[in-house]
Amino acid sequence: MTKPYVSVVIPVYNEQENLPALFSRLTAVLDKLGKPFEILFTNDGSRDHSLVLLQDFYRQRPKQVCVIDFNGNFGQHMAIMAAFERARGEVIVTLDADLQNPPEEIPKLLAAIENGHDVVGGYRKDRQDSWFRRYASRLLNVIRERTTRIRMRDQGCMLRAYRHNIVEHITASGETCTFIPALATSFAAHPAEVEVEHAERAAGTSKYSLYKLIRLNFDLMTGFSMMPLQLFTLFGILTSAGSLLFVIYLFIRRLIVGPEAEGVFTLFAILYFLVGVGIMGLGVIGEYVGRIYQEVRRRPRFIVREIYEPLDD
Repeated sequence: MTKPYVSVVIPVYNEQENLPALFSRLTAVLDKLGKPFEILFTNDGSRDHSLVLLQDFYRQRPKQVCVIDFNGNFGQHMAIMAAFERARGEVIVTLDADLQNPPEEIPKLLAAIENGHDVVGGYRKDRQDSWFRRYASRLLNVIRERTTRIRMRDQGCMLRAYRHNIVEHITASGETCTFIPALATSFAAHPAEVEVEHAERAAGTSKYSLYKLIRLNFDLMTGFSMMPLQLFTLFGILTSAGSLLFVIYLFIRRLIVGPEAEGVFTLFAILYFLVGVGIMGLGVIGEYVGRIYQEVRRRPRFIVREIYEPLDD
C-alpha cells in the first residue's frame, strides 16, 4: 500500500448535517496537493446518521478513507487517539467535523511543517463564537500558560499538524486522560503557530458544554503541572503563619483590654473562609487522585466496534 504523505484525522459525533460538505471540500483540497493522502474518520458513538455517511465516503474512496467505529462515546481526544494509532502519513493533520475550521487552510499548516517545524498549531482569526466562549477561552489560555508553562495561542483550535514521530510519542504515552495539543507541544522541538480562518457553525450544535470545557481544563492543568497543589501548599503555610499572628494578637488584646463579644462574627467569617478554601484544596487534591485512579485501573481507553480500512492499490 502506498504510504501517504498526509493523514487527516477527523473525530465525528452527530455531525450528519456537516459531513457531506466537509468530505467534498476536504477531498478537493487534498487532491490539489498532488501527493498521496488518507482520511481517517472516527465515529465516536454518533446517534444520528453520521456512520451511514462515513460508510458511503469509504465506498466512494476505498483506497483513501478509513472509518473507525466506536461502540460508544469516548470523547474527542480518544477518537483522535484511535486514529493516531492507525495513521501512516509523514504528517498528521487533525480537523473538526463542524467546518468551523475550513479544510482549505490545511496547506498553510503543511507549508509550516515543510519549513522545518514538527508541530504546527492553528489560531483562529476573527473567531465566530459567542462573547462568553471567546473571553472564557482567553482566560483559560492565560491560566493554562501560567500553570503549565505550555505556550499555545489558541488551545481550543483543533486544526493542527504533527510530524509522524510526534504522534508516535503521543500514542506511546498511553494516558487515559490527556490533552493532545498540549502533549504534542511538550514533545516538540520546533513548534509553530499559523493564523487560520474560522467560520460560524453551519449546522448542528457544539458538543462541548460548559461543564465539558471546565473538565477539559481540569485535565489540562492537573495532567501537565503540579502548580495547583504547590499554590495550595504555599497558601496553607501563609494562612497558618497569619493565624498564629492573629492568635497572638487576640491573646495580648485579652490581657490588656479584656474579653470581648463583638468580634465573634469576624471570627466566624474568617472560619467560613478558611473552611471554603480547605474544601477547594481537597477538590484539587481529588483531581490528582482521580487521575491516578483512572490510570491504575488500566481499562481500555476506547472500544472499537469495526474498522473500514483502505484497500491495497
